[in-house]
Amino acid sequence: MKFLNMMALASLFLLTACDKKIEQRDVVFEVFSAKTNGQPSTAFKTTDTIIYQLSGNADVVTFYSGAIGQRYAFRNRTTAMGIPQLQFNSLRANGAQASSIQLLISTDFKGVVAKSQTLTGVITRDTAATNANIAAANWTDISSRATWSTGSTTATPSGIIDLSDFAKQEKPVFIAFKYKAVAGSIQNKWTISGFSLSNLLEDNTVYTQANFAASNQSISNYGVNTPGLGWLTTLDESLNANKYAWVYTSGVGTAGSLVITGATTAATATAPAEACAIIGPVNLRKVSPDAGVGIKEITAKMQRYTASAVYPPGSYSPTFVASNNTVDGTREVVKSLPITITAP
Repeated sequence: MKFLNMMALASLFLLTACDKKIEQRDVVFEVFSAKTNGQPSTAFKTTDTIIYQLSGNADVVTFYSGAIGQRYAFRNRTTAMGIPQLQFNSLRANGAQASSIQLLISTDFKGVVAKSQTLTGVITRDTAATNANIAAANWTDISSRATWSTGSTTATPSGIIDLSDFAKQEKPVFIAFKYKAVAGSIQNKWTISGFSLSNLLEDNTVYTQANFAASNQSISNYGVNTPGLGWLTTLDESLNANKYAWVYTSGVGTAGSLVITGATTAATATAPAEACAIIGPVNLRKVSPDAGVGIKEITAKMQRYTASAVYPPGSYSPTFVASNNTVDGTREVVKSLPITITAP
């Protein structure tokens, strides 16, 4: 009986101990900016090294330099109304068929229909159902907004194509290059290169939303990586008996290309050819959130921090987020230090 009483007391002690919350500490954190000689200052030249002197009991400190891509105010921003800009280069070769390429945009294309998908994300496409979705979608022809190659050995820049009217609809869009060739004469070869879709914001920052990056590659915006979209290339054999198709080559940034080659002689142009290369869905208002840099972990000592950010002349608000964290919660202090940067 005595043993049972002892066990009951032990169990009660354990339950009480498990129920006890870990005490959270208030955050004590101070910081000031200084020059390399230790003199406090908020005014620096572009050639100066900025030293931040830190003190307090914070377990974790994150630093937002205030430079583009590292602004505390934009840490949670994922969309912003700017000017969505599409650009690419085109090159036409082989023959002179008119109107053999179109630039199209849709807000209601339902996308690729999959037959199956592996654990690693590889999709086996239902081509017939996907082509049916393409045919059923509403596509707006915006070919006239671009400058096109008329046949040359040098690619022609499209110019900046403003898609603000589609951004205002607040719907993701799909962008397509549609190839159309007729039978009976040499069919054009088209090469699309230098493709870039970006969002130009009021502060002149540019966020790249899409390019020739494959779906397993990243697009980087000021140190923040987002997956590339890749391209869907497809043809309907009932409209393209000779199966001339777009060939997509992925690349980093604007590198990469889309190429389609139709019949290279009149004798082989025995049938019309139609094929599409499509990218999307793209949110034309998308931006990447600005990111901070972790400068202190829980096991590290509080000490000075040398900023690595490069500031053009201007006014900035470097911001420090200091926190003490437990399983029961977080206590946080945010401190901003306005600084001014001038030319030497």
